[in-house]
Amino acid sequence: MKKICTTNAPAAIGPYSQAIKAGNLVFTSGQIPLDPATGALVNGGIAEQTERVMKNLLAVLLAAGSSPEQAVKTTCFLADMNDFAAFNEVYARYFTEKPARSCVAVKTLPKNVLVEVEAVALCE
Repeated sequence: MKKICTTNAPAAIGPYSQAIKAGNLVFTSGQIPLDPATGALVNGGIAEQTERVMKNLLAVLLAAGSSPEQAVKTTCFLADMNDFAAFNEVYARYFTEKPARSCVAVKTLPKNVLVEVEAVALCE
């Protein structure tokens, strides 16, 4: 197993890694809408937060030698299922190969963000 770490995504805010590469798979930790340069939460609603989450997730996947096209499964957490359609609009631009996915509403996310996404993907 290999720990994946990149400065192009936010540092972990707890006792975990950005991702773990195991064999030809990478398992990412959930990404939230933190700006990796400042550590600050992204301002805006679900579209702006999802955009930042996708950029963070992309950075972690690339650091592991993978990409959204190689994703086999994502798990998406929304603070409000009323944001589902707006979330999907942004998500669909990044995951064009349509991996398997679960999307659930949760009571609260870290730092009270609106969205968190994790992925499992093939890698080189």
